[in-house]
Formats: sequence, structure tokens, C-alpha cells
Amino acid sequence: MNVNDLLQRGLALEALSVEEGAFLFRNASTSELMYVGNELRKIHKKDTLGIVTWIIDRNVNTTNVCVANCKFCNFFVPPSDKFADKAYITDLDTYKRKIEETFRYGGEQLLLQGGHHPDLGVDFYAGIFQELKSLYPKLKLHALGPPEIAHIAKIDGISHREVLQRLKNAGLDSLPGAGAEILVDRVRRLIAQGKCNSQTWFDVMREAHKLDLTTSATMMFGHVETIEERMEHLVGVRQVQSEKPEGANGFLAFIPWPYQDEGTTLRRIKDIRNEVTGDEYIRMIAISRIMLNNVPNIQASWLTVGKEIGQICLHAGANDFGSIMIEENVVSAAGAPHRFTSAGMKEAIIDAGFTPQLRTQHYEFREEPEMEQQVIDY
Repeated sequence: MNVNDLLQRGLALEALSVEEGAFLFRNASTSELMYVGNELRKIHKKDTLGIVTWIIDRNVNTTNVCVANCKFCNFFVPPSDKFADKAYITDLDTYKRKIEETFRYGGEQLLLQGGHHPDLGVDFYAGIFQELKSLYPKLKLHALGPPEIAHIAKIDGISHREVLQRLKNAGLDSLPGAGAEILVDRVRRLIAQGKCNSQTWFDVMREAHKLDLTTSATMMFGHVETIEERMEHLVGVRQVQSEKPEGANGFLAFIPWPYQDEGTTLRRIKDIRNEVTGDEYIRMIAISRIMLNNVPNIQASWLTVGKEIGQICLHAGANDFGSIMIEENVVSAAGAPHRFTSAGMKEAIIDAGFTPQLRTQHYEFREEPEMEQQVIDY
């Protein structure tokens, strides 16, 4: 294999193999990867050159009770009387307060996720969605994720498709690519054994695409996986995207971020730390753009890597800066410290040499609304 040949093939939007992606990641310089990633951004975003998109939304958790027992998660509590004082299921009044606050800050969407509660099936979630949509018809629900869909299907003894169809009928607008971590079963057995396997994650997304639900895909890297396993993850996402029905959005975006290790079981028991440097994150953004030749948007995770590295990623293939995240509890619980206001988000994008553009979850541009407040304490 030859670095230059692989870079040229990447520029031609050819699908590189796992082995080719790993070779490129190990042997190409950061400047070479950044150059190709940036050129591919221009190809994918030729109609919106110079624009970097962002969104205002809020991550609200349905429940913190979870049986998955992921080794990187500090957010969950197990379903046990011992933790009863810490366990919760979010009530309607809390949803209403948080939705109304989100509207005041210019947002229109909830990213609604939670634990794998052993007693909450599709009726519970469909009921929440219907209630929220009846109260707030303009609210967008970007909710749950493949592991939660698989968990609900298992509880109720129904298919993934039936769960997705019922939730869509109840008001689900789009499905996040949550719970992906690394989509290789060796890794999942070590860090997230209680979650669905990689095949199930992909199968849920296939069904979502058949139902014309827009989705995203994520990757949490920098723990126990190999470079080849990162590439296997990317190739799997690309394959599922290639299978989507004509006219469906499928995966509209890919969002990689480094494992956050503060207080996690992986760090306490196995001494597995986040050693992902800024350079490595930039390289992952670029290789994601190169490998994912059929996914239109790559998002830089400023929440986990900070403003400056995020800005550099906008010159390495990323075209989206994600959300100001009025509220986020899961990744932050493991040490992600960064925050943006709307003004700070726009300033960071402008300072990086781009024009900021507010968007929806479907990557449609929207007018920036009047905002009553810029910062929220929670």
C-alpha cells in the first residue's frame, strides 16, 4: 500500500477498506490527512462552501436507571433498592419546564435519551412522545438510540421495526446514533456488554432508514479498541448508509469523540485512560471524512476536545460544530468540561474563518430566533 495512492483514491470518493484506512491513519502525516479531509468537505458541501452549521438543543434524560452497566458511564444507577434515593424517571412537569426554557433560548429540539430501564417498554415512551407533541406541536424529538430501541423490543417481545413505527407515529422525528461506542463485538463485550451487539445496532438503523427516519452515527474511541477496529466501525456505518432506500436521508451526520475517563470503572479498575491528543482527534475527523464517502456531514465534538481543537477540525473535514447543549449530563459526568453560549458558538466559527449557520436536525437552515437568555444554570 502507498499513502499517496490511498489519498488520491479517497479524494476520488472511493471506498477504502479497513486495512487501507488503518494504513493511512498510521502512515499519512496530519497535514496530508487534513488536506484531503478539507478537500472532501468542499466536495460534499459544494453548495454551502464557507458555512459551518450548528444547532440549539437540550439533552434531557428520561431515566438514569439502567441495566447495561457500561464501564465508561458514571451517569446510571442500577435498578436496586440500594440506589432508590438516586434513581429517577423524569416527570411531565420537568419536561414542560425544560422544553419551555429551551424555547426561550432559541432551541426547538430535545435530544431525549436515558438508561435501559428494565420496566419501561414502548407504551411508556410512546405515551411520553404523544403527550409532549400534544402540548408542544413545534417541538422536535431526536430521541433514544439503537440500544434503547433493542432494549424496548426485548422487553415487549416485538420487532425493532414495530418499536420504531410506534414511536414515529407518536412523534419521534429522528433517531440519534447513540450507544455506538465502537461497533465491534470484541470491544463491546469489554466496555458495554449489557448493550446490543454491533449487528443489532446496525439492524436497528437499517429499519429506521426503511421507515424514513433520519439518523446519525457516533463513535467513542480511545479506550480498548485498535485502529483496525475504528476502521471496521467506519466501514460498517458506510455499508449501512449504502443500503438506505432511495430518497431516505439515512445517516445525515457522523460524530466521533474521545472517551472521557474521569471516575469511570474502566479507569478505576483497568487504569484505561483517555490519552487521545488533539492531533489524534484531528486525524480521526479527517479519516472519518475520507472513509465515510457517503455521509454528508462530519461534526467536531467541541464538548470533549474544546474550542481550539474543534476549530482546527473545521479545516480537516468537519463542517458542523454541533449543539450549544443547553443541558448535557452523560458525557459531562465523565469529565467533559466545555460549554458554549450561542454567541460563543458563532464567535468560534467566525474566528475559524467560516460563516455560522443555525440548522435543524435535518440540516435545514433556520433563522436565528430572538433569545431571551444566552446562558442557563442547571
